[in-house]
Amino acid sequence: MLLIEGIEQGFVVPTEYTRKLTLDGITKSYQVYQIRLDKLYYNDQNDRIATWVNKYKEEESIEKFDFFNENYNQIIENFIYESNPKAIDKTKKNIELVGQREPGVVLNDGRIIDGNRRYTCLRKIHEYNPNVKHFEAVILDRDIRENKKEIKLLELSIQHGEEGKIDYNPIDRLVGLYNDVIKNELITVDEYQNTVNETRASINKKIEQANLMVEFLEFIGASEKFYIARDLELDGPLGEIPAILNKVRTEDEKEDLKLIIFSNLLMKPKGDITRFVRKIKTIADSEHVTDFVEEQLDFVEETAEKIEKFEDINSKVINNEFRNDEKLQEKMVQSLEKFEIKTKKDLTRIKPIQDMQKTYTTLESIDTNMIAKLSIEEQEELSQTIEACKDELDKLLTTLEEAKQHD
Repeated sequence: MLLIEGIEQGFVVPTEYTRKLTLDGITKSYQVYQIRLDKLYYNDQNDRIATWVNKYKEEESIEKFDFFNENYNQIIENFIYESNPKAIDKTKKNIELVGQREPGVVLNDGRIIDGNRRYTCLRKIHEYNPNVKHFEAVILDRDIRENKKEIKLLELSIQHGEEGKIDYNPIDRLVGLYNDVIKNELITVDEYQNTVNETRASINKKIEQANLMVEFLEFIGASEKFYIARDLELDGPLGEIPAILNKVRTEDEKEDLKLIIFSNLLMKPKGDITRFVRKIKTIADSEHVTDFVEEQLDFVEETAEKIEKFEDINSKVINNEFRNDEKLQEKMVQSLEKFEIKTKKDLTRIKPIQDMQKTYTTLESIDTNMIAKLSIEEQEELSQTIEACKDELDKLLTTLEEAKQHD
């Protein structure tokens, strides 16, 4: 039964409130209703729980949910709670004190488009307070099976286009972007950008990170097991990789460097993996990058051999079988630290050149037209500063000439 028909049955009650929504480019106020909790069901396509749904489908060997009942609701409720327990508990306490303040958005068939977290809190309160049995929401007369693209754009607009809404796990957002824009081509990059109100540069960066996430999972033999990327907290490292790859010129070098980074992400040789990966960027920008790559490719090969031993790669296998390999981890750490030291020595050695280049840039940028506008006292101060600079330059030239003679 459609929700609107539930008005006559008594499980849907119109309220005096409205909520503004933008649909098809038109913003207007929509009626808010009180809807009985047991007549609603979660939206399994919500990006907030993308990796959780991904893990469940992989473990249960299903491609999609073919049931929408209380059992289904309990499964999704667990995902929503586990994705951010602190936020759920905080919202739950707030609702207990003042009630549901912000209405959600649901489809006429009962699917919740906005308000999954509030719905979760109300369900949990209902367990010990049966008097709390309604969810306040706008009802849209649309069917997600027929309007999948439109509903996705609406969800994105609500979750990303309104201030204060975004609190997704970054990996879940990358998964949503990958599924909707890259893999399934449900929406275009332009449509995604316009809906979430971000710059094209920002969206392109996220697309690059999403593709790298997919490549990493393919590398470790866990294709599209996106929950692994969430469990390994790869959002930080994924943000560093593009800048590292841009340090090398050829596609072969980029591919080798990418495999090296992927191996390090899998093995997590030492401490914070984002900081560890960031160190690779400094080496990639040095004259030691070729030697570093050649040495690290040996560890890539060792890592690949370990991967081949497992038919099923998951987070537990990674933590127990890969990240416990202290011998390989130590070799990775020693290699990176060795080349990091070499790179730092180079940077220290050429620092005088870099400092002088910065000084020249500063001098070159001085607007000489402003000198005539200085007072007599200010002109004298400038003259003294110039003379002091000349003295320091003379000292540097003398030191340089002495160094040349010693060579």
